[in-house]
Amino acid sequence: QVQLVESGGGLVQAGDSLRLSCAASGRTLSVYHMAWFRQAPGKEREFVAAITWSGSNTWYADSVKGRFTISRDNAKNTVYLQMNSLKAEDTAVYYCAAGRTVVSITTTKPDYWGQGTQVTVSS
Repeated sequence: QVQLVESGGGLVQAGDSLRLSCAASGRTLSVYHMAWFRQAPGKEREFVAAITWSGSNTWYADSVKGRFTISRDNAKNTVYLQMNSLKAEDTAVYYCAAGRTVVSITTTKPDYWGQGTQVTVSS
């Protein structure tokens, strides 16, 4: 069992930056591929970014490519999402996810979810 806890969300202005963190407990994160998803009010949860267990491969949604960066520190059991040049349309609850397969963490079917952290971008 893995428990994921996100932090770092908040209210920022358009153009600002935020860094989200996802800390894991229960089991080491190093065996899991990791991802970030987000869900805006009235919309379905959508994929944002993913990273393999080793950190050697990353994927991004087209809407965040070039602005967001996913990274991980397996020694700290933590995954990060650096978000730059934030836009109003980035406003959502951001969820951390862990999965044993790449397919699981690039679709909305990971093995574990965090509870989410709110990011609000004012224009």
